Amino acid sequence: MAYDLYLLDMRKFFTFLLFLIFIALLSWFIWSKTKSVGSKTEHRMVLERIEAMGRLELVKYRFSDILEHTNRSTYLPDASVLLIVKADAVGCVDLTKLSKEDVQVFGDSVSIALPKAELCYVKIDHKASKVYDTKMAFFREAKLVDEAFKGAEEEITRQVKKSDILKQTESNAMHVFKPLLEGLGFKKIHLSFQ
Repeated sequence: MAYDLYLLDMRKFFTFLLFLIFIALLSWFIWSKTKSVGSKTEHRMVLERIEAMGRLELVKYRFSDILEHTNRSTYLPDASVLLIVKADAVGCVDLTKLSKEDVQVFGDSVSIALPKAELCYVKIDHKASKVYDTKMAFFREAKLVDEAFKGAEEEITRQVKKSDILKQTESNAMHVFKPLLEGLGFKKIHLSFQ
């Protein structure tokens, strides 16, 4: 009787073991058929435009902004996202605006009226920026993050315009052009901005 119970228990054990082996093999088979063996991407690139560049970029400011953006909804809970945004602002002088009347040469003296310094661009560095946290976003997350990045770009642009980036750009232009003109043999150099 004990031997019969022992055989019954062994049969149950082997049946269970065979079932586990079958599940493991089936899982491995499904995994091996669904795993990626590579990817293929096809590009159809078109050159849209060629532009002449004349902007001399002279200073780059790096800004960080930590912001929480909340999207209120009538029927759903308020969704929010917390972002850490990194952005670059670049000041430049557009040399395409320089005309030959802006350059006066008298022997070893030169006078150049450079175009005013301007803000070339403010650009968010998406690789360095991070979505830190989202709450109650559900299916609205992409829109919420996009709105937050747009708001961050607008605020950073406002802060850049309040900063001294244009003064710094003009100062850096002086430091770039003065040695260049001295190297060309000019002894008296007068640089100004229109």
